[in-house]
Amino acid sequence: MKPLKKDIRALTKEQLREFFVKNGDRAFRGNQVYEWLWSKSLHSFEDMTNLSKETREMLDTNFVINHIEVDSMQKSNDGTIKNGIKLHDGLVVESVLIPTDKRTTACVSSQVGCSLNCKFCATARLKRMRNLNPDEIYDQVVAIDHQSRLYHQRKLTNIVFMGMGEPLMNYNNVLKAIDKITSDEGLGMSAKRITLSTSGIPKMIKKMADDEVKFNLAVSLHSAIDEVRTSIMPFNETFPLDELRESLEYWYAKTRRKVTYEYVVWKGINDTKEAIQALVKFCKYIPCKVNLIEYNSIDDPQFQQANDDALNNYISNLEMNDITVNVRRSRGKDIDAACGQLANKS
Repeated sequence: MKPLKKDIRALTKEQLREFFVKNGDRAFRGNQVYEWLWSKSLHSFEDMTNLSKETREMLDTNFVINHIEVDSMQKSNDGTIKNGIKLHDGLVVESVLIPTDKRTTACVSSQVGCSLNCKFCATARLKRMRNLNPDEIYDQVVAIDHQSRLYHQRKLTNIVFMGMGEPLMNYNNVLKAIDKITSDEGLGMSAKRITLSTSGIPKMIKKMADDEVKFNLAVSLHSAIDEVRTSIMPFNETFPLDELRESLEYWYAKTRRKVTYEYVVWKGINDTKEAIQALVKFCKYIPCKVNLIEYNSIDDPQFQQANDDALNNYISNLEMNDITVNVRRSRGKDIDAACGQLANKS
């Protein structure tokens, strides 16, 4: 049985340079291959046209490029595109292109399935099969950038880690992917245009602050009352709000950057005066803003969008306390591409 060939994108530039030197070539050849793999996002050794035929054959003998494929694509009436992304081992994740008048945003996945158990999220119903590799995350962004240029005549402007999986449960690979995305040798995107969304894992939020990351942080909050949050996000029992708050205070002290709280208001769950007051109090610990997100049904009768009065009560109370609040209307609902709906139905 032949040994499996190593994925060449797991090698650093220095390791590529060493490979060529060991094989009787010059180190700069590694730089050329690295450029083909990352800034040009090439998926075939054969297409590396500035390499000799012998060099390309040597690469093909030793390595493989485990690239993704856009296996299916659905277009929403509002211009949103949902991709079924087939990975090299046959597993599938989903990513989404979200267009608005001024920007196009890539919503990318970080895990196959999810290891957390948020009851309102379709992805949580899938067991976590594995973490995505840095190149698999990177490839999603490249694919969506191509779609943005093709269908909206502009390059990708923003990236959100709000797809399938909990990014902080795949911390190292996510950070490696972001390093490549922001590198001049990769896509050269500004870290300020990237937002990592987490359900809230305190020790990893502190680690991000210690690692001096430059991207933005969003927290999927949905309640600032422990009992309520645990009822809809059971892992909150392990990572209660006091610990989450402490980690966010640490984040702000280190980075001086606001946190965004993502918050869905559900009928009979968090639409009370008490729930609003708890959120206002939580928001006062550090500078932040709140995105009130329209709920997207996953066919669970427990979760129903609250009425407009409840939403307006949230808005008026937050604004009265000088807390920035935005209402985010969901896009791509007709193709199950909105927040919380990614579940590989196709």
